[in-house]
Amino acid sequence: MLDFLFVNAMIVTVDPERRILDKAALAVSGSTIAGLGDAESLLRELGGTRRTIDCRGKVIFPGLINTHNHLFQTLLKGLGDDRVLADWFAQMTGPSAVHLQPEDCYVAALLGCIEGLHSGVTTQFDYMYPHPREGLDDEIVRAFRELGLRGILGRGMMDCGAEFGVPEGIMQPLEVIVADCERLLDTYHGADEGRIRVWLAPAAVWSNSRDLLLAVRDLAARRQTGISVHISETLFDREASVKLHGRTDIEVLESLGLMGPNLLMVHCVHLTPRDLRMTRYHEARVSHNPVSNMYLSSGVAPVPAMVAQGITVGLATDGAASNNSNDMLEVLKASALLHKVHTCDPTIITAEKVLEMATIDGARALGLDREIGSLEIGKKADLFVYNPLASARSVPMHHPVSTLVYSSGPEGVEMVVVDGRIVLEDGKVTALDERALLSRAQEVAEGLADRAGTAALARRPWRSLAY
Repeated sequence: MLDFLFVNAMIVTVDPERRILDKAALAVSGSTIAGLGDAESLLRELGGTRRTIDCRGKVIFPGLINTHNHLFQTLLKGLGDDRVLADWFAQMTGPSAVHLQPEDCYVAALLGCIEGLHSGVTTQFDYMYPHPREGLDDEIVRAFRELGLRGILGRGMMDCGAEFGVPEGIMQPLEVIVADCERLLDTYHGADEGRIRVWLAPAAVWSNSRDLLLAVRDLAARRQTGISVHISETLFDREASVKLHGRTDIEVLESLGLMGPNLLMVHCVHLTPRDLRMTRYHEARVSHNPVSNMYLSSGVAPVPAMVAQGITVGLATDGAASNNSNDMLEVLKASALLHKVHTCDPTIITAEKVLEMATIDGARALGLDREIGSLEIGKKADLFVYNPLASARSVPMHHPVSTLVYSSGPEGVEMVVVDGRIVLEDGKVTALDERALLSRAQEVAEGLADRAGTAALARRPWRSLAY
């Protein structure tokens, strides 16, 4: 007996043949996809269903995978406008991180994840900042679990970098960091039938000592988990790494043995051709954050060159302090348009490739491509149902992938399923009262701004130009 049978749907599988099935059915049993194809045949073969969901006129897509976020930054929207990254961090984001309390992280994670759900996100990678106090990471995981998301917690760390603007309040000694990483791995890694995982996330090469980077390498190998790190987001990242380590950030990773398939490098805006060859050789993966890179004027990552060389590239929103949203549908469109206009070549990246980057390539970047990223029998039932008739924006729909990438919005995301469980239905989150959360999030955000001394940034004078 099936748990769900979606019928009369257009199904964009993103399977190895990239099939798009029309007027088809998708069967869910437990946490997995049990069948694809003709509804009557599936019912005969699989023994009936507890619930039939009619998707006439609608499209089923694999769940989108957000490969990089800082969920606490959901509370910081609008405070860091019109700054380059170094000023944005020193004047707003760093001071905010110092004053985080557990409730801030919990409420921010719920808010950010809900915004993600409304844009079809079923997997979130949260790159939590280093810790001014205990318990912050646990609240992120608590939010993942309450919403039923597939969540990866990246345990952030910094043990140096004061000369580059890192607040001492978020630095920790190596032994404290390693002990807490072990605790988090013991407590959460593989929890909730594997939906929750823990990775190691040194913030940047220039904010971590050689000894800490080596400890991360060894711990990841011993515990069989992943590593994620910001790489060459700006030229400053490369220059600061040279000052601290004598080499650029990616060269440091290579020299210390951190590069490999379990390494996810975030941003990679200023990689050289040699860096790209090194990345491909070691099979390291990349998280592309186009909206954040534009917001902070960091530059344009050489994603078309990465893809041409066979480097795995996933997509991400980045934190909402530099986006300023958790809307992955917006990221899809930005990913396509940014590279077209940057190269003056409309063929440099297609809607289909963008969807791959947000699904199967994102899954591969996280080492989860055998479980998620496409709609195939035996894979996890992570998916969303999109209704183009929910908004004039999506009508007419001639090609479902083009519609999703160029003409979609959150109002069209009617249902989201994670691990075979419905977590958003009829456009509403099933786990909590969303309206009440929004009010609470506003209060929590204002409280954090007051404590961090950043509230004045919201009371800036009108600026036609910012000097």
